[in-house]
Amino acid sequence: MGSHWGIGGRAGRAAAIGLVMAGLALLVAACTNPPGGGGAPPTTTIVALPGPPGEFSLLSYNVAGLPQEISKEEPTKHIPLISARLNPYDVVLTQEDFDWWQPLLDLLDFAGYHDALRAEADHPYRSGQHPGPRAVGLNPAYRPLFVGDGLGMMARFPFTEPIRVPWSGCFGGILPDGGAADCLAMKGFSVATMTLAGGPHRGCVRPARRGRGTARDQALQVADYEQLAAFMASHSAGRPVVLAGDTNLHVDRVHPDSGASGSIDDAAIWDRFLASTGLTDTCAELLCAQWDSIDKAAYRDGPGVDLTPLSHTYPSADFLGPDGEDLSDHLPLAVTFTWDDLPPAN
Repeated sequence: MGSHWGIGGRAGRAAAIGLVMAGLALLVAACTNPPGGGGAPPTTTIVALPGPPGEFSLLSYNVAGLPQEISKEEPTKHIPLISARLNPYDVVLTQEDFDWWQPLLDLLDFAGYHDALRAEADHPYRSGQHPGPRAVGLNPAYRPLFVGDGLGMMARFPFTEPIRVPWSGCFGGILPDGGAADCLAMKGFSVATMTLAGGPHRGCVRPARRGRGTARDQALQVADYEQLAAFMASHSAGRPVVLAGDTNLHVDRVHPDSGASGSIDDAAIWDRFLASTGLTDTCAELLCAQWDSIDKAAYRDGPGVDLTPLSHTYPSADFLGPDGEDLSDHLPLAVTFTWDDLPPAN
């Protein structure tokens, strides 16, 4: 398999913000009502009452939770070390954090990774287990799925159970075919609506990824972001959104995995996606140092909610093992936002 698979507070004051998580853990947040009717999430109007601004910190982290036997990292050792380090953040989006898999994987240490990752985390709100392939429209009779999408969410603010959407296409199975075994996982994105309320919430300052390497992978990546943009247009039009996760997009055109030799490269895919969704890349806005990191965040305001990014950092020094080794093959991404209520438009 490929190495990368993709509020309490003051009464009367509340704002809803959509979060998109994808392997790209996209926090694609459509502002929706809590689940209850099934089907596509309905949109809801945000009613924002006067009050002081708030603040929340977000961490997006690909925790490299592939089975130890095929991993280039040391998940058995490192994932338990990550757990308590998630606590300084109000919202945590994780990738390669698998909580659904075929029973044959129960025989591996892999089966304990998800619980170990959450064991020392103190966030009261947590996403539930992936519901399995049929619940997200995949037929395992035609696709030998081994694991879910690996997308998890924890927060100090209440959020709706994420809606999970697999990518419409994939390339790579069990047999050698030039792909990165993407079709063995339910890669895609997940969507949740989080409610912010009360005064400031401070912390110390979340697509499942697609494998890379072929022109077919690049074409599917173009389709992935078109699918995500279409979903946002349908389910979160005009709503405030925060998107964060492992995008698998190298915007530095000299990078060997940037797709620069094809008809559309990663930088163009990202720019086109931002333009079509009205999102702003927080790294570009704040002139962050690691501008080519594939772990990205973006946001947009919406009716009743004004979002402002304060920081966009990669706090890798906080996620090192006892011997100074990185706990994952990805950088942790930390973004802090302020939010404020805006009066409704006349």
